[in-house]
Amino acid sequence: MTVPFLEVSDFTVTYGNTVIMHDVSFTVNKEDVFIIMGGSGCGKSTLLTVLTGLKQPAKGTEMFVGRPFWGNGATKADRDALMRQAGILYQSGALWSSMTLAENVALPLEQYTFLTAAEIKDIVALKLDLVGLGGFQNYYPAEISGGMKKRAGLARALALDPQIVFFDEPSAGLDPISSKNLDDLILQIKENMHTTIVMVTHELPSIFAIGTNSIYLDAQSKTVIAQGSPNELLKNPPNETLKHFLTRGEK
Repeated sequence: MTVPFLEVSDFTVTYGNTVIMHDVSFTVNKEDVFIIMGGSGCGKSTLLTVLTGLKQPAKGTEMFVGRPFWGNGATKADRDALMRQAGILYQSGALWSSMTLAENVALPLEQYTFLTAAEIKDIVALKLDLVGLGGFQNYYPAEISGGMKKRAGLARALALDPQIVFFDEPSAGLDPISSKNLDDLILQIKENMHTTIVMVTHELPSIFAIGTNSIYLDAQSKTVIAQGSPNELLKNPPNETLKHFLTRGEK
């Protein structure tokens, strides 16, 4: 039985008087790898900022683990509390350059828990080991590769044992092998930690390899024009726009 984990209803998102998207509705089930896909300029990353509380929708509601996040009387305090159950991996990794990897991962634990320094040190070592960076605690972001920065950012996103992790173009800038390794790591985390994943990406190998559910945001109509398993949508695309995206225009 699938469990609704995140429910979005009738989102309209604007910048000033410009409508970025409208009438966007979807449900993310527990332990989904949910893909937000679409071409450049369709608003994928903007939607992610709304889902994570960084931007307010002009219209619509969002329910997060059965509790109001946007609309239905939700307050900023409600959103802040709910986001402590979430982790975010930004496109660049967004590590603090002046901090070691250990210090980066420790930051949310220091801010949001009452753990001792020794307990935090143990958790940091565990999270870095989980993403394949055991022994790199004292390295600075400038001293590691792009793929390692993504994994370090993921370790930080996992610091508080979140129920859901949001990813913004996690494979951007990575070579195909590093990208596949990151996909494998995301699946491993989902299976071992029972984590729900919401990912913005346009990378077809990732979409087909790990996506269990998805929406397609269309830049022209500014709304969702397809929903479902990426692999099923590839077999039976509901429109030519999606077919062109999923096949990259191949005949």
